Amino acid sequence: MDSSDALMARFLALHPRTIDLSLGRIERLLERLGHPERRLPPVIHVAGTNGKGSTIAFMRAILEAGGLAAHVYTSPHLVRFHERIRIGAVGGGQYVPEEQLADALARCEAANAGEPITVFEITTAAAFLLFSESPADVLLLEVGLGGRVDATNVIDRVACAVVTPIGRDHAEYLGDTVEAVATEKAGIFKAGCPAVIAAQDYAEADSVLCRIADSIGANPIRVGNQDFAVHAERGRLVFQDEIDLFDLPRPRLNGRHQLTNAGTAIAALRAAGFGDIGTAAIEAGLASVDWPGRLQRLNRGRLSELVPAGAELWLDGGHNVDGGRILAAAMADLGERSDVPLVLIVGLLGTKDAEGFLRNFVGLARTLIAVPIAGQMAARPAEEVAQIALEVGLEARVASSVEAALEGLCTASFAQPPRILICGSLYLAGAVLTANGTPPT
Repeated sequence: MDSSDALMARFLALHPRTIDLSLGRIERLLERLGHPERRLPPVIHVAGTNGKGSTIAFMRAILEAGGLAAHVYTSPHLVRFHERIRIGAVGGGQYVPEEQLADALARCEAANAGEPITVFEITTAAAFLLFSESPADVLLLEVGLGGRVDATNVIDRVACAVVTPIGRDHAEYLGDTVEAVATEKAGIFKAGCPAVIAAQDYAEADSVLCRIADSIGANPIRVGNQDFAVHAERGRLVFQDEIDLFDLPRPRLNGRHQLTNAGTAIAALRAAGFGDIGTAAIEAGLASVDWPGRLQRLNRGRLSELVPAGAELWLDGGHNVDGGRILAAAMADLGERSDVPLVLIVGLLGTKDAEGFLRNFVGLARTLIAVPIAGQMAARPAEEVAQIALEVGLEARVASSVEAALEGLCTASFAQPPRILICGSLYLAGAVLTANGTPPT
């Protein structure tokens, strides 16, 4: 049998465009496969610009702490494609094994019979096939891009639809206004199904989501609208809805934005029919949750050994303007507790708003080191990133790699050991975890 890598390499030739939002091709393939999307456990469908993966990570951790099995489909991956498909099991699931993945992809290739289809569409069909053949209590399903015509949006009825905070990203596919993006994301709402709407950064997004949910007969469940609320209090997380109030430990994931994601996850599970999961499972889930490459502190590994003595090394894959704002706020919070110089090591794709992303760190970061993203044709040249950083008001220079940037900091002069943040791209985050010897498990 061909490997999954060999199969996906062949899939690239089936459609000239990496992204071509449509449901027709995957619906055709799923029909030929006997409609595996109709044989899935209850589905919690998650769309949004930022926070989708973290919200799903919280739900999975809570469900597993409660003794339930959760299938998970997320994208993109950091290091290996297998990270996108987690097969649920009581006591904790696992990334799909290679033999199992290759078999599912081969069956999808045979059923597709050489017709045009994108890689995301055929791999989504393979994921549905795998999930339909393994029992679980729930499927946590992340939208790939947008929502309305995303390949995951072939599920007729969901236990719950969730929209996390919306911002401006992928304008070439979703539109260049928040309202346009929100309209695409709201396409996952289903009549008669709960629609959990997270706290939104833009009033326009909240308005569009609520209007569409109401118009199709979905049941909108909104934060701060007497449906549910979440806030920090005395170093803890407080969640309240119409039924219960939970006084919980702060999540293991770093950053104030993770309070929002944790609260959204709890609200979604309760809306989806998992309200009998007790406080102990929620507490255990918040304490054990893991989502690599998102405000992750690297305390061990090869790269962590290259930093100046006493320095902190952080990693985040955030890459859009709002992600940069959230990340800068998290760094500012750390700065309030420990006022040390912040150094950015940044790699960005050419499709991202580099100026908007970097402007968030003006007045916060002492210096920026721009690095290339190896193996990414769409990566913005490091020299260009450094120039944009200079133009927005950041001190900037270029290094040939993350390793070179870290080694250079060892010879720099700091009054106290710096806080180093590697950021700007999930591709860069994956490369860093690989180089550090700490890939996702």
